[in-house]
Amino acid sequence: MARTIAYLRVSALDQNLEKNKADILHLANDKSLGPAEFVEEKVSGKIPWKQRRIGPLLQELIKGDVIILSEFSRLGRSMLECMEIISIAVQKGIRIYTVKGGWSLDNTIQSKVMAMVFSMAAEIERDLISKRTKEAFQSVKLSGIKLGRPKGPGKSKLDILRPEIEALLNNGTSQKFISKRYNITESTLSNWIKKNSIRTLTNIFKVL
Repeated sequence: MARTIAYLRVSALDQNLEKNKADILHLANDKSLGPAEFVEEKVSGKIPWKQRRIGPLLQELIKGDVIILSEFSRLGRSMLECMEIISIAVQKGIRIYTVKGGWSLDNTIQSKVMAMVFSMAAEIERDLISKRTKEAFQSVKLSGIKLGRPKGPGKSKLDILRPEIEALLNNGTSQKFISKRYNITESTLSNWIKKNSIRTLTNIFKVL
């Protein structure tokens, strides 16, 4: 039996969540799509769609299944993301319906044409993004700014914990215990101690 998924990406600013649910249920009933399974997630649109619940959901659904949305913008933050998701869904034979705008992507000729347009638009958008990125890098290079990671050692997450680590070391706490406490390897801790010239009881006794 085909599944009908009502996907709701919730943001902190959403004020009409219950209304959206009611509208989706009304649409499902109007089109005889059967009972809707609500899939909700409270996550920023900045998170890539493959890392949100819509990602594995899209892989899980099969031909004949249905996704209902309050509007297409719930799929992603950018037009490119929305178009990618829609293109994949249509290729797999997953039908999509939206409350806002009354859009439907199913087995009709109109839907197939729209899916082709979405796919082409997504490819064009990816090419444009790539081109803009290359142009931006070229502009930065011409301005004399050096790209890439700066030379020399970078900052460590242990730097902010230095007073506490020094206190533990001076009290005779083993590096093994400290590395477990901060979820790092002993070699990482040892290298950090050497790089920052931190005096331990062992080093002091060696000097004496």
